[in-house]
Parts: sequence; structure tokens; C-alpha cells
Amino acid sequence: MADTRQRLIAAAAALLDQGGPAAVTLRDVGRAAGVSHNAPYRHFADKRSLLAAVAAAELARQGVNLGQADGSSDDVRAMMQGYVRWAQRYPERFHLTFGRWEGEDAGLGEAATAARTGFNRAVASAQARGELPAGDPERLASMILALAHGAADLGLGGHLSGPGKGGAGAEALVADLFDYLRAAAR
Repeated sequence: MADTRQRLIAAAAALLDQGGPAAVTLRDVGRAAGVSHNAPYRHFADKRSLLAAVAAAELARQGVNLGQADGSSDDVRAMMQGYVRWAQRYPERFHLTFGRWEGEDAGLGEAATAARTGFNRAVASAQARGELPAGDPERLASMILALAHGAADLGLGGHLSGPGKGGAGAEALVADLFDYLRAAAR
């Protein structure tokens, strides 16, 4: 049963990548996952709950990367550059995951909390090592995430590029931020 659920989430993510949320219908997801057209309804109440499961899976995948970090500022920088690469590779998943959600979804809320907690912990560890400036780790983590997220979004919109607009791509801006933060920590 869980295997079918995971296949449905993967199929929905692939359809999302191809055509955005409008391309994701429960019937098409069932077909793409190789199950009956009714099978998605046994796992998801509606399209919104299926898309929330896709977003939760993306957050969980990013949380796995956080769990592999050793707590250095290099690891935090690499996480944020990976975040930017993910956004550039999967723009529909990026916009779905971090877009506005109407109503609550327990699985999505848990995945978001876990990812945020892991990131805050990594930032606090880098601060404890003296590699990032002292202060409230949650606020610093939010500032770092805001720059990475904004840079990714600007890059996707065509408003940043190394040789042109902004003078740097999104990943380079993340690297620059960490250079500034490390200098401030010294």
C-alpha cells in the first residue's frame, strides 16, 4: 500500500514537472503510476492532498541532506546552493512547495517543521564553531533561506545572470553571502 502511495507521489511530481499543477489530475496520476484510475482516491482525498504529499516529499528529501551535514558553514552553504540547483531543475516543485497553501495539511506541516528545524540546527552548529556570526540562529537561518529562495526565484524569472542582470547567478549570490557572513564572524 505504501509502495503504491509513493508511486503515485512520484507520478504526480513527474506530471507537475511537465505541465505545472494543471497537468496533475488523479486520473492521469493513476495512469502514469500504472494503477487503476480509482487507486489515487484510496490514498488521497483530492488533488490538493496529493500535491501536498508531493511538496512534503520534496521537503523530506531536502531534510535528508540536512541530516548529512557536519554543521560547518561550508555544509550550510552547500545546502543552500543545492536548494538553488533544485529550484532551477524543478521550478514547478519549487513553486508548489513554497507557494501559498490554503488550509492545513498535517503531513506537509510536519515535513516543513522538520526541514526548518534541521536547517536551524545546522546554522546554530556553524555559529558554535565560530564560522557564522553569533546571534539568534533561527533569524540567521531565515535570512540565509530568504536570500537563497529569493535568488532562486529571481533566477527562474530571468532577473539574475552571471554576465548580465545582478552580475551573478543565484548560486554565486549564495556563495557571496557566505563570504560576507564568514568575514562578519571573524
